[in-house]
Amino acid sequence: MRSLVFFAALLPGLLTALPAAAQDSVQVEALMPGMAVLTIDGRRHTLREGDSEAGVRLVSANGREAVLEIGGERRRAGVSDRIAGAYTEPEKRSVTVARDERMQYRTSAAINGRRMEVLIDTGANVVALSRQHAAALGINAEDGQPTRVETAGSTVAGFVVTLDSVDVGGIRVDNVRATVVDGNFPRTVLLGMSYLRHVQLSEQNGVLSLTSRW
Repeated sequence: MRSLVFFAALLPGLLTALPAAAQDSVQVEALMPGMAVLTIDGRRHTLREGDSEAGVRLVSANGREAVLEIGGERRRAGVSDRIAGAYTEPEKRSVTVARDERMQYRTSAAINGRRMEVLIDTGANVVALSRQHAAALGINAEDGQPTRVETAGSTVAGFVVTLDSVDVGGIRVDNVRATVVDGNFPRTVLLGMSYLRHVQLSEQNGVLSLTSRW
């Protein structure tokens, strides 16, 4: 496992620091590529890119700095940097999707800014799309990492890519892992867990609710 990288240096000028006694504060404790350890209001949390906790979302992280989204504003911080002062946890967004005649949940999503129909599939580890879908989004599948994909009847070639963003009803997640399947499968983009793990799901009377975690 790659070890966490600790730094002692502060990055003056990037943040406006208030006294450590402030009740609402975020401090970066440790950084590594794609992950950060944050202390939020006195509690330590380990977040991966795209994760959120108490109104703080980790947009990106490397060994030098993290980009945090707090109250809709993005801030950069290095290890030991503190963002202090009152901030308000944003109101959570919620989207409802009615089950169709096939007993499936279909809706539309903006993928890399382009609207597409998606099938919500909690059984899919990642967002899955066909080569045709990828072409429509301007994605060159061969730029991704080759992989093998299990379909209903066979194993086919695929490519692992990262989508810039997936947005369902205003619930946006950046840097979403996806698989481009070589061929016409799936007919509809499968909205898998690489997106869904960032939302809360609840189902009642044939209606599925997606609620943002931040």
